[in-house]
Amino acid sequence: MKNKGLIATIIVLVVVVIYGVSSYNSLVSAEEDVDNKFSQIDNQLKRRSDLIPNLVETVKGYAKHEQEAIDSVTQARAQLAGAKTPEDKADADQQLSGALNRLLVVVEKYPDLKANENFRSLMDSLEGTENRLAVARKDYNDEVTQYNKSVKRFPKNMLARTFGFDKKPYFEVTNEEKEAPKVDFGSGK
Repeated sequence: MKNKGLIATIIVLVVVVIYGVSSYNSLVSAEEDVDNKFSQIDNQLKRRSDLIPNLVETVKGYAKHEQEAIDSVTQARAQLAGAKTPEDKADADQQLSGALNRLLVVVEKYPDLKANENFRSLMDSLEGTENRLAVARKDYNDEVTQYNKSVKRFPKNMLARTFGFDKKPYFEVTNEEKEAPKVDFGSGK
């Protein structure tokens, strides 16, 4: 009888250890998937950031007295370049998106600029990058959803807490980004 109890205990311990190892490995994989998806966002943010100096220079040639909008884009780009964590990059991305929206409102005042071939090419590249960035954000947020569910579900949440697998932040859009930019052609209204 004593041997049967010992064997049952060993079997239970082996099952618990196998479950623990399997759960730990799945958490590691899920965390790596989240990191990979964020790196895709990072790639698109870099691509967009690389396009901005050319766009700013093109706009500068046409809109010399619109320095405030140009400066805000330049500052926001620098903030994004200095961001290290996903949270900092998300905040910097929001600042840059707002600054770009304000710059595009300025562009509306200059029909010659909008007709410029270099400007149109840059805008097409920027639009493509924005689309890729939107897809990368969605993919990242989908991966974060799966990871966060895994980290929160019982009994895996106890293992996750023990080994420091914390909930990941979503890459969210601010209220400012949700609003369409207001175009004013000098009517003052």
